[in-house]
Amino acid sequence: QVQLVESGGDLVQAGGSLRLSCAASRSIFSINVMEWYRQAPGRQRELVAAITSAGEIGYVDSAKGRFTISRDITKNTVYLQMNSLKPEDTAVYYCKANVDRTGSYWGRGTQVTVSS
Repeated sequence: QVQLVESGGDLVQAGGSLRLSCAASRSIFSINVMEWYRQAPGRQRELVAAITSAGEIGYVDSAKGRFTISRDITKNTVYLQMNSLKPEDTAVYYCKANVDRTGSYWGRGTQVTVSS
């Protein structure tokens, strides 16, 4: 199993920045893919960014150029740096870990609110 704890969510003005953290309870090398999702009120949860154990990275179109996913292996932590935030980025942001032959695990989320 993997326990995930997100942090870093806050209230920020449009154009501002936040860095979210996702701390895992085990080595992130043992986790095939770690992902950031978000869910806005009344909307489905959507994938934002992902990073594999090999360091391959991917983003959804709405995140490209503004968000950066990274990791600190020594801290078993994945980050999501979010710049040029917009009100439509307001959501609960979740971290997800996908482990082959074991399953997927979610954190409890962290609230990001962007005011206009």
